[in-house]
Order: sequence, then C-alpha cells, then structure tokens
Amino acid sequence: MRSTWPRGLALTLTLAASAACAAAQDATEDDALARARVLLEEHILIDGHNDLPWAIREHAAAPLDVEAYDLRRPAPGNTDLARLRAGGVGGQFWSVYVPGELGYEDYARVQLEQIDVARRVIERYPDDLALALTAEDVERAFATGRIASLLGMEGGHAIQNSLGALRAYFDLGVRYMTLTHNVTLDWADSTNDARRHGGLTRFGEEVVREMNRLGMLVDLSHTSVETMDDALRVSEAPVIFSHSSARALCDVPRNVPDEILRRLPQNGGVVMVTFVSVFVSQELASATAPLTAEYERRATGVTDAKERRAIREQVFAGHDLPAATLAQVADHVEHVRGVAGVDHVGIGSDFDGAGAYLPVGLEDVSRFPHLFAELIRRGWSDADLAKLAGENLLRALRRAEAVSVRLRGERPASTATIEALDGGSRVR
Repeated sequence: MRSTWPRGLALTLTLAASAACAAAQDATEDDALARARVLLEEHILIDGHNDLPWAIREHAAAPLDVEAYDLRRPAPGNTDLARLRAGGVGGQFWSVYVPGELGYEDYARVQLEQIDVARRVIERYPDDLALALTAEDVERAFATGRIASLLGMEGGHAIQNSLGALRAYFDLGVRYMTLTHNVTLDWADSTNDARRHGGLTRFGEEVVREMNRLGMLVDLSHTSVETMDDALRVSEAPVIFSHSSARALCDVPRNVPDEILRRLPQNGGVVMVTFVSVFVSQELASATAPLTAEYERRATGVTDAKERRAIREQVFAGHDLPAATLAQVADHVEHVRGVAGVDHVGIGSDFDGAGAYLPVGLEDVSRFPHLFAELIRRGWSDADLAKLAGENLLRALRRAEAVSVRLRGERPASTATIEALDGGSRVR
C-alpha cells in the first residue's frame, strides 16, 4: 500500500514518540534481542511488502532515477542496504505498485515502469540483492549472503482485463498479484470502494485459476471479504495476505476477519501482518475515522493525486493523534497464530508505503529483530519464530509452484475474456 497520510500527521506522531524511540534504540541489547538477531542470521526473514520502487519513482530530486536513490547511503525513506542488513532481512517482496486512481490507459505503462525500477535496483547491487523467481532461488540467495528479491504487483487493475497481460507480468518476474488495491475492478471488489460484484465475477475467478496455473500467488490484501471468500473457494494453491493485520484487534476493512483466518489451514495460506499504524491500533483507527470521512467528502471527484494529498494534509493537520506500538503489532501476530495457527502467519511491513506513519519501535527495516525479541519475551520458540520469519511463506510458494506444474500439464493458457464470461465490454 502506498499511504497518502499527510506529512504533518506523520511528523506529529514521530516527534511525539522521539524520546521513546531514542531510548529504545540506545538501550543495551537484552538477551531476547541478541537471540532474535542470531535467529535471523540462521533463518530467512521474508518481508511480504515494501514500496521502495514507488519511493524511487516519487523521489523529489530525481524521480525514477535508481542511481540517484543510492541505497549504499542513508536513504530518505525506510529502506537502504545498511538498514536491511541490520534488520536481518533475508528475502523481500518489492511491491511494484500502480495507483488504481490512474487513468485506465496509464495502467500498463506505469506497471512496466515500476517493474523496470525494481529490476534495475536489484541489478545495481549484485553483492547484496538477487532476483528470486522460485522458493529455491530464495534459499540459494540466502545461502550466498544476499537478500532474495521477489516482485509483487499491487492491484489487478494493471492487467487491464487481459490474461495475456497477466502472463506477461509473470514472465517479467512477478510472483504475487494483489487482486485489488483501493478501487473496485471490473472483475473484483475492493474493500475500500463500492461493492459491485459481490466478490469475484466469473472472469475474476478465471484470473485466480490462471494465476494458479502460472504459479503466481494470489494476494488478498485490499480485497473485500466477499472477494476473499470467492478466492479461497476457487484457488487450488495457497493464498497470501501480503500486508494485512487482524480485524478482531483493529476493526478496519483492510484487516482480515476471523472467519477468513479460520479457513487458512485448509487452504495453506499465510497472513503477513502489517505495521501500518492505523491498521494496528484501534484507538488510532477510531480517532482518524471522522477525519477520513471528511477527506473523502472533500476529495470526491478529484482525480489528481497531488491535489488529493493536499486535501488530506489540510484535513488532518493539527490533530494530536495516538501512536501505535510494536507491542500492538506483536498482538496481531499472536492473534493470527491463535486463530489460523502458527503455520499461517508471516510479516508484511509496508515500509516505504506507510512512510513515517509507523508504530513506535518499528520505524524502518532495521527494526525487525525488535519485533522478534518481543515475541521471544512472550514465550515464542525458535521453531515457531522461524515459521513466522519465512518458512510459512516459502511453504506456500513451493505449494503454488507444485500446483502450477500439475495445472500446466492439465490445461493450456486460458484465452477467456471478460466479454465472454461476464457479458459486454467492461473496459473503461
């Protein structure tokens, strides 16, 4: 998710928490944190969602310039090489995000540009990053001391109702696709937009089937509960939620309800708990709800992204809002484990998508060990922490690959169209 939270609000929260952050960062490491660091040296930590490619696209000094956004130096956002290493990151899904609010005609162009940015980043730092297309690639990169780098598309709008485009994106390295972002598609309902289909249309179901045939993970973050339900019914491979938390603890539409969590064991899927403050803290979510409603009222009909951000900043400016905490993120991890089981929980930070709007204690990619230390203090075993870190996601990816091998032997690439399955042209 690329957040549009105003800079002023993020700064207010950051300043309010600065003393606590400094104290936490300067404190002598305890046994739990030392153990967490060792664990992440031995087991692969795979983060499900990082928006660095979009941060590079929006870089004020040199938009889209991978060389100017130098990861060997301290970067302006949440991510650079030194902090990735300090955070024990062994694998990263780089989000190749495209806003659904763009004009329909711009989707494919911007999607290709974002894939290009991500791949150029990976190629620029060959001693630190390695492109990964399979679970075996992830393990090979980790064994050679590099961070396995996978690509995840955020929003099925970018396929422009074309299964051929879906296959082309897979061939370019995309290994998951979030079915929707913040807008409802011609074939799938988003959780943040009008429900037009009651979940997936017949073409939407065919998208899921073709993703299964390809070996592309179906990502259900941002989708409506009805879309989640339909995807779980149709998918023959494990699904993921690349960056979502538990709705039972923070009642916002972007989080996963317990009735969906309870279905994950049968599917084999994984919820990768996110750090976005408003999806973590119920107190914060409740405080921001009326502000969000006012923003949506003022922004109705406004299509320019910069103008929409300016409206949001005006609405949220000057409000003293509570900050989320690392402990609350740990609560979400434990809730998913408690309902879905320890085999179905992972980590999906949304760094460089949430900006500075992050929980106290989880300000950037260097802070992952602190979350694991908190769970160690709560009694988590090394075996369960290894599952959380990356083993669960790797299992889901391997299963998706195995399903792909079977399905490719059973049927050819789908030539279905939205016109044939859903009736009439849906292209805007």
